[in-house]
Amino acid sequence: MVTPEEHEDGGSVPGLDTPEPDDFVLQASDLTKSFGSVAALRGATLELRAGEVLGVVGDNGAGKSTLIKTLSGVVAPDRGTIFFAGELVHFSSPRAARSLGIETVYQDLALCEHLTVARNLYLGRELTRHGLPWLDDRRMARSAEQFLERLGIVAVPGDAVVRNLSGGQRQAVAVAKAVAFSPRVLILDEPTAALGVREVEQVLDLVRRVRADGVGVILITHRMQDLFEVCDRLLIMYEGTDIARLTTKNTTLEEIVYYIDGGSGREHQRAGSITSAS
Repeated sequence: MVTPEEHEDGGSVPGLDTPEPDDFVLQASDLTKSFGSVAALRGATLELRAGEVLGVVGDNGAGKSTLIKTLSGVVAPDRGTIFFAGELVHFSSPRAARSLGIETVYQDLALCEHLTVARNLYLGRELTRHGLPWLDDRRMARSAEQFLERLGIVAVPGDAVVRNLSGGQRQAVAVAKAVAFSPRVLILDEPTAALGVREVEQVLDLVRRVRADGVGVILITHRMQDLFEVCDRLLIMYEGTDIARLTTKNTTLEEIVYYIDGGSGREHQRAGSITSAS
């Protein structure tokens, strides 16, 4: 992935096509996490290839948020392992996860609304004028626009103030901000929630572009139609564990809903098994 600066300067599941371990950029196995007496994760497992979009779905309370927080260093699991590019890792903080190339865009977007788009993209690594202690806003705005254009975001000026943007534009800027750090894994938490049809398509197209650059994307969403638009595989969560792993092209909306409601996972949870469908 080209950053703004660079742009300006020039356990397997039966029945599924499961890749070899070396093909995974991110693996999590048997993750558990409790908050007091509440078990948020109960042995969750996830695998992600580079250059694919993995949809993570489930009802409220299924454990999706806790799962992505363990993968992004926000919370530490009580038990389980996380491998990144084949190496065992332990994230002590979000900074530790980001240092390896895991970027997360949460629902609140974490944008500074009183700053321009360019200032948001360059936050913490601002460009100055010839080494002097003055920000070079013109150069940052020009570079930001070039970077956004490369991502297909052509309707957002670099000098626009974020609070004046639409919901879809803000979402696109938040994703672009994460992509600017050249991630290997991008986690998106409900990126199309409360967006209009045209804005949803803009965000999904951005996901496609990121995937084409070889980034592994984890997409958490309640919008079932988004899954069929951009996801290669699906991970269905129920009561803190993953009860189904599906290939998108071989499944149906009815099947997804069946597993979201617990499906045959209710029958197998005591045995700790995972139901799959091809």
